Amino acid sequence: MTEDWRARAGTICMQCGGRCCRDAHPPLSSSCCSRLVAEGIPEDSFEWRGYRAVRARDDGTCIFHTANRCSIHTMKPETCRAGPFTFDVKGDVIEIFLKHDTICPVVRLLKDVPEAYGHQLALAKKSIAHLVAHLPDDELAAICSIDEPETDKVAEIPREYHDHRH
Repeated sequence: MTEDWRARAGTICMQCGGRCCRDAHPPLSSSCCSRLVAEGIPEDSFEWRGYRAVRARDDGTCIFHTANRCSIHTMKPETCRAGPFTFDVKGDVIEIFLKHDTICPVVRLLKDVPEAYGHQLALAKKSIAHLVAHLPDDELAAICSIDEPETDKVAEIPREYHDHRH
């Protein structure tokens, strides 16, 4: 993936103002939570919503969203890494959805740059599969009960997905 694409995506994210960081409540696997705490993130940064999630401010914005960017970008949770892809689980299948560009303006750029789209989809599959594999069924059910309109299904992977490229 080119540095030009990364720069363009970064500019789009900064201009967007973090729509993906509002009312998102990203779920956290126990391993992700432990990793964040080990990196110095206070445990009170998380809340319980039927699943462990990143806490939000009173206005619904993620507490890590500061100055139009993620303050923990290099160590962000699985679903944040997967963005703008999201998921649902149906039995032994993880369905992968792409958010519409009305939610995430980077989607337009991803659709214009097939290499970037492929890279981000592969990262999303890996991140989402890790999250799903490390959540108890009751937490996963709570997450999957959240309605996510304005998405299109783009892939399906087995629940026990392994990225064979690495």
